[in-house]
Amino acid sequence: MMPNALISTIVALTGVASAFLPTAPSPTSAVHQRSSHQTHHHLQSSSPLTLSKMVTAKESTTSEELIPRQILFGNPENTSPLLSPDGNHLAYLAPSPDGVMNIFIKSNFAAAADENELFVAGRMITNSPKRAIRSLAWAYDSSTIFYMQDDDGDENFHLFAVDNATTSTSEDDGIIPKARDLTPGKDVKAQNIFTNYRYPDQILVGTNQRNPKVFDMYRCYYKTGELVLDTINPGDVIGWKVEDVSFEVRAATVRNSVDSSTTVRVRSRAGSIDIDSDDNNEEGDGKDTEWRDVFHYPYGEEGGLINFCPDGGKTGYITSSLGRETTALLKVDMMTGETMEEIYCNEKANVGGITLQRDTKELRAVTYNYARTERVFYDDELEKDYEFLKSTAPDSEMEIGVASRSLDEMKWVVAYSSSSGPTSYVVYDKLKQTVSPLFVSNPKLLPYKFAPMEVVSIPARDGLDLVGYLTRALGKGGPPTPLILLVHGGPWARDYWGFNPQAQWFANRGYATLQVNFRGSTGYGKTFLHKGDKQWGVGDMQHDLTDSVEWAIREGIADKDNICIKGGSYGGYACLAGLTFTPDLYKCGVDIVGPSNIKTLLDSIPDYWAPLRNGMLLKIGDVDGDEEFNKKISPLYHVDKIKAPLLIGQGANDPRVKQSEADQVAFSMTEKGIPVEYVLYPDEGHGFARPENRIDFNGRVEHFLAKHLGGRAEEFAEVEGATARFPLLEKEGNQAEEA
Repeated sequence: MMPNALISTIVALTGVASAFLPTAPSPTSAVHQRSSHQTHHHLQSSSPLTLSKMVTAKESTTSEELIPRQILFGNPENTSPLLSPDGNHLAYLAPSPDGVMNIFIKSNFAAAADENELFVAGRMITNSPKRAIRSLAWAYDSSTIFYMQDDDGDENFHLFAVDNATTSTSEDDGIIPKARDLTPGKDVKAQNIFTNYRYPDQILVGTNQRNPKVFDMYRCYYKTGELVLDTINPGDVIGWKVEDVSFEVRAATVRNSVDSSTTVRVRSRAGSIDIDSDDNNEEGDGKDTEWRDVFHYPYGEEGGLINFCPDGGKTGYITSSLGRETTALLKVDMMTGETMEEIYCNEKANVGGITLQRDTKELRAVTYNYARTERVFYDDELEKDYEFLKSTAPDSEMEIGVASRSLDEMKWVVAYSSSSGPTSYVVYDKLKQTVSPLFVSNPKLLPYKFAPMEVVSIPARDGLDLVGYLTRALGKGGPPTPLILLVHGGPWARDYWGFNPQAQWFANRGYATLQVNFRGSTGYGKTFLHKGDKQWGVGDMQHDLTDSVEWAIREGIADKDNICIKGGSYGGYACLAGLTFTPDLYKCGVDIVGPSNIKTLLDSIPDYWAPLRNGMLLKIGDVDGDEEFNKKISPLYHVDKIKAPLLIGQGANDPRVKQSEADQVAFSMTEKGIPVEYVLYPDEGHGFARPENRIDFNGRVEHFLAKHLGGRAEEFAEVEGATARFPLLEKEGNQAEEA
């Protein structure tokens, strides 16, 4: 873990993945995000869990039992464990007594001395009353906790600090410290957050408080709350990088609003700031403070700055697809841009995670992911650590991830993940070479049997190979079953192998689930990504989904008369496109926060997406200047072609896909007499973060699918605390009153 990186864990509980995220060189922020779908409810487990039991205790039931939606989609019991830098304390997320995810601390934390020892709950240090806290991090003082929170899904995340989080008279004294908002202000959003162990009382944070369209960098003295403008955004910067030793902002990722090319600007040291300057540039303190354009990526190329080396920022690491198909890891001269060494490149997949030694920045490991996560080691000691951890894993098919490490790297929290069970966390004592159980994210899942997720290769009609993930309802060799085509969001994102609550839910109800990395998905190189350009709706991106369904039918997996298309965000758009442009293929559809009119979608994006808008037009097509093209790819204009019933879910506060996108297609279908159900949640944004709303909507989905596909369904009951509204029924009621 790089010392200037804020360790942030995002618990992805919305069911909507990477939805309508404009692409930018990765990484542009030092905030590391991890997903944990597979988790549930708090306090101690009812029975001891040995390391083997943590993931294999499935003998007590059969797959014939209905797994309750509350268990699949409710809160985690414990998740997102983070060691303090000194290794003495553990922070994690768990439900409050009111059932809302909050931060808990176990002070003077020590791993279980015996594998039969229970995990005993720590002390709750935050009290978010309604909306879950989904990200947290330690300050390097090993006492202060940072977390991010927005307001009912508006995505204007503020950065909060909890002081003296590890100080209490007892573990359960009931006293909850008051959190301080470090980035206050209406409609302010915080991002690009950096910490540094050399500067334990400071952080660097980007906010748009000066200008809602751009993110300047501020130096925050979090003990006092003082926020000092550090680096001004001239208007085209979409991400920043910090040099570790000086803890100065030394690099900026710039997006050209005309040709959508990307440039990495670099400076040798930071300068002073003149906030009153008309051009918003920093004052000249010598040539070494001037920004220089060093690395340039024309539209269609991928890459970005990873980190500086500890030589005053003269050299560093970048990723780049220039001259190759996938991104490679390069060591470069930061003054001239010259490549000094090509370190690693995989022919089939982009470079993924990169592990550097904290101080020397020597390369330790590289990951890539074509179908599963693979590691290439450059550090023998680190490789031995992973070999040891793999040898202690309960199942050889499991993937190993490091959730956190102490600053001296002698104590790790490690995640063992599987496609057929919840994630289990253990503590690795590097010095003693021992692994001790910590907790299972969702132990209530352990009694149930789950279907393994299979990696499949699907040929598109033009011969392009697509990586997909198949979760069968009845296992290999069974008769064809109804199929859910589960489409990922983005679309400039991808699906991954692992435990997917939705896929397991469907498998348990009698449906196969197919997830496909269609062209335009990320991670497979520049050609694969840009084969999706201008291919929305009636083009090859949608054809890939159609071809995948037809493949599943040919392979005897799917019942051709019982296919549902479901997705969130771009996946919701793909659902609408599937029902309008291939109306005979699908029996029904479920659209969550999906846009119906691409022109109105782009006209309503947040102000801070402005530098990225032209790149979205290059990928989608010119819906601004070509009205006919917009009508061609926007499902709203083809509603009369829909034959299958549709269920829509929408958050009223969605800043990306506004409520109007759902309104207009739902009301249009109603006017034309096409069956549609529409559920609106007034306290949600781009997806359903509150478990009450998530469980409520999934209950409605389950009965919708049972009605149209014939699968099994748990009894539907009103969920206490859910805020579902029904705009179509409300309009009908208003019209009746007026009459």
